[in-house]
Amino acid sequence: MVTTDLARTRSTGVADGRGYRAFRLVNGAILILVSALVLYPFVNIVAQAFSSEGYITSGQVNLIPRGFNLTTFQVVFGDDMFWRNYRNTIQYTVVATAIAMALTTTYAYALSKQHLKGRKFFIGVAVATMFFNGGLIPNYILISQLGFRNTLWAIVLPNAISVFNLLVMKSFFENFPSELEEAASIDGMSTYGVFFKVVLPLSKAVVATMLLFYSVSFWNSWFGAFLYMDDPNLYPVTVYLRNLMAGVTGGTSIQGGGTDNLSQIGANVQSVTMLLTVLPIICLYPFLQRYFVSGVMLGAVKQ
Repeated sequence: MVTTDLARTRSTGVADGRGYRAFRLVNGAILILVSALVLYPFVNIVAQAFSSEGYITSGQVNLIPRGFNLTTFQVVFGDDMFWRNYRNTIQYTVVATAIAMALTTTYAYALSKQHLKGRKFFIGVAVATMFFNGGLIPNYILISQLGFRNTLWAIVLPNAISVFNLLVMKSFFENFPSELEEAASIDGMSTYGVFFKVVLPLSKAVVATMLLFYSVSFWNSWFGAFLYMDDPNLYPVTVYLRNLMAGVTGGTSIQGGGTDNLSQIGANVQSVTMLLTVLPIICLYPFLQRYFVSGVMLGAVKQ
């Protein structure tokens, strides 16, 4: 009987081992396929950005540039307006992200406290904004009456708090060990001291994740600036690139380039636009990648 049970255990273990290896192989193959499908569009965009017009229009550009071409980059980089708008984008992103992080972290920390009076009301107010808003025209009138048009605040304040980020961070703070906060309070720390010296330093994962979310959102944002700003000197680079694409599509001349340049960049301007827009985020992501998955999981899963 013992020998039979031992044999069954061994056979079961061998079968489980084979099944696990098969699972790993299938899972690895699926992940490689998904990764290839995700990377293919980006590699194709990079190839088109460095290819010449004829090869692009004839559909001969796939993963490798054909007829190496830097005309589009020369037209864009040679325009002073591009660099001015690029500096604007950096400024808007840094300021907007700093304000958004300050508001989101403090609001989420307050909402995470069960003893907060009116907690459900404030959570309801935040969640309601996910389903209802004032509409485009009322928002435009409000921004105009506040005197925010053609200013930084027209971009920063309307999107200062993302409710999704707020709820993720609130869930993370709810799971934060209360013993650490109580110990800090006993040592004489105030509420702000506990928050800034204990809670935030131990919340690097979720803070880095929210930092990445906000940075990407503000960097890629263009509609607010397009709507509330009239001075091209105040545009972010996304609006500049949007106008560049519109100029090529409409057949009009682009500042810094003539008609010959226009015809040359007409085929690959969209690829160059996407590449220039996403490149800074790609450079930023590796520094925050190790916090990304853990930050989202810590804020979304109850422990």
